[in-house]
Amino acid sequence: MSWTFTTLKSAIQDYTENTETSFVSNLTNIIVQAENRIIKSVELPEFRKNVTASLTSGNSYLAAPSDYLYPYSLAVIDSDSNYNYLLNKDVNFIREAFPASATTGVPKYYGQFDDDFFIVAPTPSSGFDVELHYFYIPQSITASSDGTSWLGTNASEVLLYASLVEAYTFMKGEPDIMSNYENRFKEALGRLTLESDSYNRKDAYRSGQRRLNA
Repeated sequence: MSWTFTTLKSAIQDYTENTETSFVSNLTNIIVQAENRIIKSVELPEFRKNVTASLTSGNSYLAAPSDYLYPYSLAVIDSDSNYNYLLNKDVNFIREAFPASATTGVPKYYGQFDDDFFIVAPTPSSGFDVELHYFYIPQSITASSDGTSWLGTNASEVLLYASLVEAYTFMKGEPDIMSNYENRFKEALGRLTLESDSYNRKDAYRSGQRRLNA
């Protein structure tokens, strides 16, 4: 089955047998916390994204997308549409290797300067086009216009048990029940992880058909 925001809220209240006003008013926060736990626990291919932008001549900084979580790659695209991938380095390496921002050229390195910006080096000598490949934070089921989400549709079991763990944490519920939901969450997350990190990274041509051990 799949969840919408409405049906998930109802299910949480049914499982917890709790319709108390403050609990119901916090269901949005509970679900968002559950989503964040899932997203930061497993690397789902569905949450990869590519965006293009342009560097500014003489400016070492590039704004990160609002839904950015962490990078896979950053490439400068030259006039022949060739991709020149930058090396990801710490900010202190970039500062030491290129102490003078006046040193310009085609960037070779990049680093995450803070939550909102990347730093590149050397300083761009032109408005080079770039492509960022990154892991993004998907829109919450609590905020989508139709009340659905990828997790609610494709990972409903994980989302339910993650939400129940957060719900019982809010309620300061019985340890044995919380432990049961935590175990169910981990089992469901394990299956999702196997799908994303194992099955989705293999094909029959290279790895052969999947086999069960006797």
